Amino acid sequence: MTDESAPILRVSGLQKRFGEHEVLRGISFDVHQGDVVSIIGASGSGKSTLLRCINFLEQPTDGAILFHGRNAETEWNRAQYHAKVGMVFQSFNLFANMSVLKNCVSGQVRVLRRDRREAEEKALFYLDKVGMAPYRDARPAQLSGGQKQRVAIARALAMDPEVLLFDEPTSALDPEMVGEVLSVMRELAASGLTMLVVTHEMAFARDVSRRVIFMDEGVIAEEGAPEEIFVRPNQPRTREFLSRVLGA
Repeated sequence: MTDESAPILRVSGLQKRFGEHEVLRGISFDVHQGDVVSIIGASGSGKSTLLRCINFLEQPTDGAILFHGRNAETEWNRAQYHAKVGMVFQSFNLFANMSVLKNCVSGQVRVLRRDRREAEEKALFYLDKVGMAPYRDARPAQLSGGQKQRVAIARALAMDPEVLLFDEPTSALDPEMVGEVLSVMRELAASGLTMLVVTHEMAFARDVSRRVIFMDEGVIAEEGAPEEIFVRPNQPRTREFLSRVLGA
């Protein structure tokens, strides 16, 4: 029997150094099932490094990441952990030599050992969900940036993740394509998917998140509900950042 009050993901004392440069300086927070947590902050504050450490694309220097109470580094099979804690990248990371459908099938077959027919059905279900089923036979080079990102989201969802990490998913997109990706993300949040989102989209962070984390120089400077962060921030650094990005 699982404890529903227990966090699905716990980041504890996370540190990351590159040589002498300390990028993350003791980051700790919990993520519960169904949470949508937006991580905001200036470029260079450590946001993307944090996500990459949670997904072990970067090796943390110190601290621990617990998934369902078990150490993600030592007590989980890495491939299974990556399936359960999926990631959507700003640069899409699609396989250029594969069709849209095959991009969404390969991980299921290779990592989850899913039957190919079942994997294709699952892939098509999520491609339809993000409006990309008509492009099942297209190659990534034939798609717009927004379409590529929607395929990347479908690919991550097809792995049945319990948590989905988004690393600035709209930052590489032309402005007119941002809305189509944010629309998909809003629907996922409404469906109850647990999401951890590094974003520069302040309206998304304000309107969709259950919680907002403001990072500054490798630490969590402030954390709280969106109305607390955006309307009544406590820290001068938070107020200064929001004033700058919102043009207030």
